[in-house]
Amino acid sequence: MSNLLVLRERLKKTYAAYSIYILKVLQFLLGLILFGAINSNIGFMKLASSMFCTAGLAVICTFLPMTIMVLAATVLVLVHFYALSMPIAAVSLVIFLIMYIFYFRFTPDKAWLVLISALAFGMKIPFVIPVIFGLLGTPVWIVPAACGTIAYYMLHFVKASSAALQSAGAESMYESLISFTRQVIASREMWLMVMTIVIATLVVNTVRTRSVDHAWKIASAAGAVVCIVVASAGNIALNLNYSYVIIIASAALGIVIGLLLEVMFFSVDYSRTEHIQFEDDEYYYYVKAVPKIGVPVPEKTVKHITGQQTEEGKVPEQNESGESGRENDTGRAQTKSEKSGGLKDRTTDEILLTRSLSKELGLDQEDKTTE
Repeated sequence: MSNLLVLRERLKKTYAAYSIYILKVLQFLLGLILFGAINSNIGFMKLASSMFCTAGLAVICTFLPMTIMVLAATVLVLVHFYALSMPIAAVSLVIFLIMYIFYFRFTPDKAWLVLISALAFGMKIPFVIPVIFGLLGTPVWIVPAACGTIAYYMLHFVKASSAALQSAGAESMYESLISFTRQVIASREMWLMVMTIVIATLVVNTVRTRSVDHAWKIASAAGAVVCIVVASAGNIALNLNYSYVIIIASAALGIVIGLLLEVMFFSVDYSRTEHIQFEDDEYYYYVKAVPKIGVPVPEKTVKHITGQQTEEGKVPEQNESGESGRENDTGRAQTKSEKSGGLKDRTTDEILLTRSLSKELGLDQEDKTTE
């Protein structure tokens, strides 16, 4: 646990220092995976499904807001649908417009949620969505989750019926259009998945916002259980063939991701919980305070040894010129002796000069006479 907390602190420092570059790299990878998944599944137009187009769209969308990436993915899907069948593209355009009306109304700044939802279904792990959205978001996040689910099933329906649509003539085009519209609107599996995602997300978010101990762990487990129960019950009641392996495996993966998210975003010490009560003129306040777990990141220290150690085990101090303390002391002693010798020589010269002047001026004779 302590290693995970140390890793979290290091990741926080790294993100704080290089957040701009990290976000752009993640945005590029998301675009590359998204456009690659679209082109590999419904690549009906050969030019648009090329690797050059995939990488180019990912690079362009890296430097633009996430909303532009959602719109670019929508346009790419419609281009492939148009290459397959123009009526299918028209119906899909209307459905996309209805979804985006709700999307831009409730969560205009959460474009990546739509992409994450669709990719989770494409990767066969749909029930990690309620855990992630319920723990990190608000109840409004059910709107992009539902939009991403519907978008995935639209692509799935077109891919499943692509052979029939390509071989259909002009007379049967109308029947194919009606069949596709009915399949999208009346798909029991799609609406079951939408209902499961919505209910589980609301349950996870409700439990997570409670003041009970270990709320995030309970919320993750509750969301996984709700997904398994609702999806399995609907699978039996509606006589569907949705894989139980995908249901159980994705729910279990959701619990694991929930535990990791708790370590990264909500690591607290419930053993030191405090309950505080106070009041003012109008209200009584009952506060539950749970301290966060903080772990200092160990820093590496490098010891430089540039000289021989003394008997006490200490390295002798060095001055700016790199000389040791003993050498400094010797130098200082020599300097003092030089100064004292120079002072003696200067005093002797002054005495001799004074005597010579006294003899020349006759001052010595006057002193003797006076005596």
